[in-house]
Amino acid sequence: MNDKNNSRETEQNLILGKNPVMEALKADQPIDTIYLAGSGTIFSKIASMAKNNGVVVKNVNDQKLRQMCGTATHQGVVAVCACAEYATVEDILERAEEKGHAPFIIICDEIEDPHNLGAIIRTAEAAGADGIIIPKRRSASLNQTVHKTSAGAASWIPVARVSNLASVIDELKEKNIWIYGTDAEGADYTTVDLNGGIAFVIGSEGFGMGKLIKEKCDFLLSLPMYGHVNSLNASVAAGIFMYEAVRQRNK
Repeated sequence: MNDKNNSRETEQNLILGKNPVMEALKADQPIDTIYLAGSGTIFSKIASMAKNNGVVVKNVNDQKLRQMCGTATHQGVVAVCACAEYATVEDILERAEEKGHAPFIIICDEIEDPHNLGAIIRTAEAAGADGIIIPKRRSASLNQTVHKTSAGAASWIPVARVSNLASVIDELKEKNIWIYGTDAEGADYTTVDLNGGIAFVIGSEGFGMGKLIKEKCDFLLSLPMYGHVNSLNASVAAGIFMYEAVRQRNK
């Protein structure tokens, strides 16, 4: 393997090959995603092990793997290591209880840009949020780009990755946590009481919240727009909402 491929593998924290990936799964090494380009018994076994470990599996073609690892031998199997271990929603709630305050949670609905997710994590940690919740599908995840953009905050704040975001929202509601969606149709964010248990839902960069998630929200909040541009970057908007909550909760 040449130096260029070595640097690429180090940068992306890749594990290449069938046996190395299987051993990493057996050792419960934090793995974000496994990419498979092949079929047969060994591939099925890897997919099954990954599922048992809560790891996302993506079936791709060989070209995708070549783009990821160059000419390095991958045997049709590439694992991308996570920059931190995923937490559970229960971990996040326990963290709030240990701090002695009502839960303060950020839910990211289909935030696919790792730079945006990293920036949201960085602001959430600085604002004292108890944790981040992201979906397993159609979302950026805890890769090295997210870790770098978060300035290391991804190592300090729990991030839970869940299979069904709508169900988790229902569970949070049962625990007296109010769900605040961020949407242009919502009320002015400064007019809403953000004390008590709260969770902000930050929608995707291009389309906002999904229809079902939007319907699950208890309230919709908006930011006033006075210029020609009618929306803000997701991480910028998230930061404004978070610090309004901080302002109110610290009175």
